[in-house]
Amino acid sequence: MTRIAINGSKGKMGQTLIEAVNLNENVDLGVGLDKGDSLNNSLEDFDVLIDFSRPDATLNALSICVSSGKAMVIGTTGFSDDELEVINQASKDIPIVFAPNMSIGVNLSLKLLETSAKVIGQDSSIEIIEAHHRYKVDSPSGTALKMGEVVANALGRDLADCAIYGREGIDEPRDLNLIGFSSIRGGDVVGEHTVVFFMEGERVEITHKASSRMIYANGAVRAANWLHNKPNGLYSMQDVLEL
Repeated sequence: MTRIAINGSKGKMGQTLIEAVNLNENVDLGVGLDKGDSLNNSLEDFDVLIDFSRPDATLNALSICVSSGKAMVIGTTGFSDDELEVINQASKDIPIVFAPNMSIGVNLSLKLLETSAKVIGQDSSIEIIEAHHRYKVDSPSGTALKMGEVVANALGRDLADCAIYGREGIDEPRDLNLIGFSSIRGGDVVGEHTVVFFMEGERVEITHKASSRMIYANGAVRAANWLHNKPNGLYSMQDVLEL
């Protein structure tokens, strides 16, 4: 039985994670942690830590997990390139599942996007549109960026060179090599992502819509159970789902 610790347990996502753990017969809730609680004092209570907090809090927890040899599932988004490198280096010492989106449906969509990009991407204008609730502070979302990365890699491009975020003041014709991003924030939208491949005379759209945080929580719990006793390394939900 995998014992799970949840960082940020009193937040909306933390509460949903607790519910998902309680509904899964293969795992136990070892400890729930929130502001003011000490992870160092709870190391004997869990095997895998799930963290959906903020980059600074996640990296602090990661440091403790590395020093104590605990596995970690990271669903936090908004990391800088330097912070991503910290996670990468940490994976040499502990097993980590790191994914901007733990949803099974989203990760299936990533596989579909890879296939679509290889078949029609070179002849398409590609746009990624995402919508989230008004409290989400980073944009584009980590999921949107991951979708862009998957498409760019399938086309042999570097997303850093071909991404465009907004078009104010741009009056040049649409460059086929670019991948556009648009972000919408408002209300209580859990998460919606659409990738559009615009071709002459037709277009293909791949959309995922989330109506409950439970899809992310269930995926994270599944990842935590899968990760227990795995070798050190950096894993994705594609690994967890064997996609």
